[in-house]
Amino acid sequence: MHELFTKDRKKWWMLSFAFLATVINYLNRQTLSVMAPVLLQQFRISATSYSQIVFAFMLAYTVMNGISGRLLDRLGTRVGYGLTIAFWSGAEILNAFSAGALSLGIFQFLLGIGEAGNYPAGVKLITEWFPPEERSHASGIFNSGASIGAILAPPLLAWIMLASGWRTAFVAIGLLGFLWLVGWLIFYRAPGHAGEKDQSARPPLKALLRSRFLWQFTLSKVFSDPVWYFYIFWFPQYLRVAHSFSLRKIGETAWIPFLTATLGNLAGGGVFSALSRAGASPATARRIAILIFSALMVPAVFVGGIASAAACIAFIATATFGYCGALANLLAIPGDVFPKEEVASIWGFASMGSGIGGMIFSLATGWLVDRYSFRPAFVLFGVIPLVAAWLVWTLPRKVGSTHPLPQTALG
Repeated sequence: MHELFTKDRKKWWMLSFAFLATVINYLNRQTLSVMAPVLLQQFRISATSYSQIVFAFMLAYTVMNGISGRLLDRLGTRVGYGLTIAFWSGAEILNAFSAGALSLGIFQFLLGIGEAGNYPAGVKLITEWFPPEERSHASGIFNSGASIGAILAPPLLAWIMLASGWRTAFVAIGLLGFLWLVGWLIFYRAPGHAGEKDQSARPPLKALLRSRFLWQFTLSKVFSDPVWYFYIFWFPQYLRVAHSFSLRKIGETAWIPFLTATLGNLAGGGVFSALSRAGASPATARRIAILIFSALMVPAVFVGGIASAAACIAFIATATFGYCGALANLLAIPGDVFPKEEVASIWGFASMGSGIGGMIFSLATGWLVDRYSFRPAFVLFGVIPLVAAWLVWTLPRKVGSTHPLPQTALG
């Protein structure tokens, strides 16, 4: 009993590391976004060129997601997560030496290489430490680090920028990652039942590639995650262009949609629990929750046609609430179907879909904004969550081993 209590308490401490890593991950990612109004003016970067810088980040993020998941399953959570955050923290500091669009794009490319490992590592940690009935809650807490980081970023980075300049902002946020790394290496250990390098449990890549679940889950990420990237990378610039917000005012208001995103993470687990108590199976409960929260992203289609900045922020805040509520359930779905030794590989491959969608829709956003306005972009990102929700709803639902892959997962 004492051993069970100790393990139960320890898993929440381990989850706190994944949560903090995600906070830092998004502080790193948001540095470019918050600094964009200043950098675009200083270096005379157009919306199209800015979209290409974001594309560089997403390209590296996409390629490395396909690699990082397999590496994490090979290296284990402790070593793999540590290497991931060390790389992205170093890349963040390099951004302080940017001299224009080209160098900024190169350093963002390096940042994308490192940041790709965060979600495969976090999902792997949750699958190792938490039973299936707790994974939506744990995933919501883990993913809430993204919205907490996004909440902190506008006021914190605007304050650093106004006090010491944008270069200092990149360095300060990069150093946070190395501080996390010290604590991680000292305290993290794998749970007693999870070996760090169980190679016999890992299926060959060709077996994973035969899974219908893998390809359909990946396609759903093509349409779901670009919504979040749009708000992360473009929201401060939208406030400046459409509503003439200063950097100070951006710092005072741009955190609001990410506060509601945090609430969405918590609501995602709450809705799952309510549906489960009502008799729905875990697979069905997660999918119903995703449909509900995806519908909340649709009203963003009206943002571009509203003059009131407060009303626009409210619609965007509703969309980010919906996105994170859906993602809290989406993060747990691979663990319902595949053993823990395979989850990082599954999630890493599926995150390539996230990156591909991010690249495509980022370039589309830059093109739409330069040639028209933000209005068609908001319409686009209000509609595509429904496509993602349908793809998730029709995913295979049976649990089984994939060594070799089960027929239920092969479809």
